[in-house]
Amino acid sequence: MESVTSKVLDKLDIQILDLLQREAKLSNIEISKRVNLSPPAVHIRIKRLENEGFIKRQVAILNQEKLGFDLLCFIFMSTNIHQAEKLDALENALRSMPEVLECHCLTGEYDYLLKIANRDRKELETFIRKLNKLGITRIQTSLALREIKDSTLLPI
Repeated sequence: MESVTSKVLDKLDIQILDLLQREAKLSNIEISKRVNLSPPAVHIRIKRLENEGFIKRQVAILNQEKLGFDLLCFIFMSTNIHQAEKLDALENALRSMPEVLECHCLTGEYDYLLKIANRDRKELETFIRKLNKLGITRIQTSLALREIKDSTLLPI
């Protein structure tokens, strides 16, 4: 069965995306050598992939521990908020918090899962106090002891 992606993207597009997700700093010249295409053709394809939303953004992934963020936490949250406007306000507040690395709306026992980075327990406590002011009814916090896998690679 053919995937939706394979109907929109050809083999070269997928090769380019895979190279970029592994090494975002590759030049068009280097990519062109690896996919056997001219640099201008690679440039055109990358621009199209960006314009069509296949490439959201390119970033540097920083080492959180070297920068003093020793506490990586996962916070499960529940809320009794059901009005769309209030939920939008809650989600906008979560988006604006720099400690929040990821925020996911869930099904099941909890409504949201946050991945946050803090320097220490005091910062975590301050962060949880901010959450409590947003109408959160239940919070369960888990601290990451060590990282087993950290990847941004999609299996394309």
